[in-house]
Amino acid sequence: MFRRAKKARKPYYQDDLTTAFRLFNQEGDGFGGLTLDLYGDYAVFSWYNSFVYQIRELIVKAFKEVFPEVLGAYEKIRFKGLDYESAHVYGEEAPDDFTVLENGVLYQVFMNDGLMTGIFLDQHEVRGSLVDGLSMGKSLLNMFSYTAAFSVAAAMGGASETTSVDLAKRSRELSEAHFQANGLSTDNHRFIVMDVFEYFKYAKRKRLTYDVIVLDPPSFARNKKQTFSVAKDYHKLISQSLEILNPGGIIIASTNAANVSRQKFTEQIDKGFAGRRYQILNQYGLPADFAYNKKDESSNYLKVISMKVSK
Repeated sequence: MFRRAKKARKPYYQDDLTTAFRLFNQEGDGFGGLTLDLYGDYAVFSWYNSFVYQIRELIVKAFKEVFPEVLGAYEKIRFKGLDYESAHVYGEEAPDDFTVLENGVLYQVFMNDGLMTGIFLDQHEVRGSLVDGLSMGKSLLNMFSYTAAFSVAAAMGGASETTSVDLAKRSRELSEAHFQANGLSTDNHRFIVMDVFEYFKYAKRKRLTYDVIVLDPPSFARNKKQTFSVAKDYHKLISQSLEILNPGGIIIASTNAANVSRQKFTEQIDKGFAGRRYQILNQYGLPADFAYNKKDESSNYLKVISMKVSK
């Protein structure tokens, strides 16, 4: 099972510009409840149910036989019932200042700091489009930016300036680490700790406009003022983005909501455009390393559409 998965990822092993990708993806590789990610010389096991967790020693042993080159591994607990969510499993521990390559860009990652590692690997093709120049010479607004990985990719691809907005206070520190890893000055790159919907209001008030806007919200979110659901409210993000998008600008609309089909997602986008015309530049699902069950549409949960808005 692991040997077959490793063979299927051969193109990623041969890519000198990328050192982080998914090694094993649940049912897509023939075994549900387990994902495995490679970050340079280190691996991360994610357990999604108690059954898989209970046989983890067998799984780790089999993994070490097929991947002897991995120096050390960590685990993430993605089901309820245990009193911890992240731990070192075996081998060497990753250094505190640890970077991986993706499309030639360096990203700072954190192996044992909660469930997150600092980068969502399933978005590497979308970030690749930014590295390749989709935002060259353009201003980019990155909403729900987390660690600003889209912004770093855009900056490395020649964006003139980026603005990254996220409500989490720690997002700024983590975002700056990515920029520093690539030797990028932050003079033209801003990090704003603010609710996204409040920032839309702020940008309109200050007459700020952008050439490219990236929208990658959580499937569901709640704050003191409102709740947000991709299934019901994504159109609001589109309509508010259009108010601060420069003529002929680009919107990159993304969701990882498994309960929202591509058709439903497109309907939300069209509702937000409210009759305005746009051209689809590219559409993305899960990349090849995120193998999925072809018989289950919801397992191909990632839906990303890049659109150029008509002037």
